[in-house]
Amino acid sequence: MTMTMPVAGLRITRDLRAAEAALDEALLKHNALFATLLTARQNIEEAGPFSGHEVLLRLVKSQQTLLAAGSDLARVHGGLSDMGREMGAAIHDCPPNQPMGFIEGEGEDLVRAAA
Repeated sequence: MTMTMPVAGLRITRDLRAAEAALDEALLKHNALFATLLTARQNIEEAGPFSGHEVLLRLVKSQQTLLAAGSDLARVHGGLSDMGREMGAAIHDCPPNQPMGFIEGEGEDLVRAAA
């Protein structure tokens, strides 16, 4: 089964937006967990001032990994934008140094059709 270039472009755009949003959501969840761990450490009498320090260090390392993944995904985004322009399949021009986001009303019917 073949796929047309417009449908491929819309599916890639949809999935790239979802991947970017998922990374942001994962970072938010990590930050919420970090805050909860610190709050628990401060409010539980049995916990010492350095309880869970190693766990916090590992969580920060996990956050750094997500940030690095975000950098790689940004490079993928840029590469896909370049490919789309070269192939004449670009859905829109992405603003430089910004995530794709969702452009209201842009190709919504086609995105649903591409699903």
